[in-house]
Amino acid sequence: MKRVYVVEDQTILRDLIIRLLETYPDIEVAGSTGDGQMAVEEITKVMPDILILDIMLPNLNGIELLRQIRKGEHKPRVLVFSAFPSKSTVKKLLEAGIDGFVEKDANLSDLEIAVEKIVAGQTHFGLRIVDIMREIMVNPNQSDSLDELTPRERQILQLIAESCTSKEIAQKLDISVKTADTHRANLMKKLDVHDVAGLTRQAIAFGLVNPPQNFD
Repeated sequence: MKRVYVVEDQTILRDLIIRLLETYPDIEVAGSTGDGQMAVEEITKVMPDILILDIMLPNLNGIELLRQIRKGEHKPRVLVFSAFPSKSTVKKLLEAGIDGFVEKDANLSDLEIAVEKIVAGQTHFGLRIVDIMREIMVNPNQSDSLDELTPRERQILQLIAESCTSKEIAQKLDISVKTADTHRANLMKKLDVHDVAGLTRQAIAFGLVNPPQNFD
């Protein structure tokens, strides 16, 4: 029996994934959430065998979630189920140790095949993801300015892009408002931007958040 934890912020998709998993006699749904930070806390407690993970999550994106999970001794197998990502995102997911990737515009049968392979200890990547993986192999040392940010700075950049104020960031991360402001200033300096809109554009470019409607 394999225990699976689902992290997906769209409720209807999360429910559909859970219903699919419940059709397998050798799978037990160990839990689910739509919040990245909550997922880290719960995964540490329930210790599932497999994690089905979206990338774009509130409070903590999928890449940072994986980085935090991998710091512990328990390392579940990971199947990413998300929208088509950038090359930079795929590279970071591979570095974080994923075992498969299915795009959200794939057929249901593709997700079923991926789940079965991951449960069996194999890997599964969609064809477009495989193409990106080949590109990464050709240029393995290519990097971007996201690599220059600390894990805390990446988390704060995401929260800023999610329209959180310094006070709200301080409350979410249990830090002082002054510390949140300092991180904000350091981000602007490192990324060479001068306002929240610029930070938001960077977060979107890095794949930390989805672009909001009507964002220019």
